[in-house]
Amino acid sequence: MSESSLVKTRLKAGRYEGLLNASSAAPVVEAVHHDRVIGLPEITPMEGHPGHFLLGFDIPSEVLCDGVQTIQLRSSEDGEVLDRITILAGEPLEDDIRAEVEFLREELDLLKRSFRRHCVETGAD
Repeated sequence: MSESSLVKTRLKAGRYEGLLNASSAAPVVEAVHHDRVIGLPEITPMEGHPGHFLLGFDIPSEVLCDGVQTIQLRSSEDGEVLDRITILAGEPLEDDIRAEVEFLREELDLLKRSFRRHCVETGAD
């Protein structure tokens, strides 16, 4: 198992950026979507900080489509997943969110009724 870690610093304008910590030299990192390598992130050493690297990856537009898409950033040496980029998009997702909100509203109404009934039964305000 590699001794590398990756911490996302930001995701902006389709570019993932992170801080990669490695025990020695920078590992080769690959971006994987649906078990297919879609690119190799840029890895730049940080001056004065041995074992620390800046990692950058431009998310390809072909992975953007309806539903939930996950890109894994993993070590090509041993396949260890260092981080995941999850993208939610599209109309099918809207239906899922609306259904979930409706379900949560129903649950909240049920809890309110139960709480009010409890208050009436116990004489509490």
